[in-house]
Amino acid sequence: MTMHWPRFLLIAAGVFGATGVVAGAFASHGLGSLVEPRLVAIFATAANYQLLHAVAILALAVMAQKEATRQWAVWSGLGFIFGNLVFSGSLYIRVLADSPALGAITPIGGLGFILGWVGVVVTGWRSVAVQR
Repeated sequence: MTMHWPRFLLIAAGVFGATGVVAGAFASHGLGSLVEPRLVAIFATAANYQLLHAVAILALAVMAQKEATRQWAVWSGLGFIFGNLVFSGSLYIRVLADSPALGAITPIGGLGFILGWVGVVVTGWRSVAVQR
């Protein structure tokens, strides 16, 4: 059985979108009574990045439906998924577990985001090249 990448990316976008809203709501309405304001801001940053990249993954699910752009759309989406898990995940755990050492791996997730955006450039380039 082959992987149906557009469906996978669409589901990932929905999961990251829904959990990003939950994380943002928690940062706004409950976390402040548990941790200091500086840590609430870190948690909110993780939620914002997660939500932004959930929308990007959603757009890539559409691009992954086209044969000409599928490969790069999938790679970009995987970069964003990795980024969400490592960047946002490490920040969530850092705040909730009071573990500042986890901040050392956060930039690796940021690299996943950057590579994902580079892949978006290539996906766009491929999309335009196919139309000519």
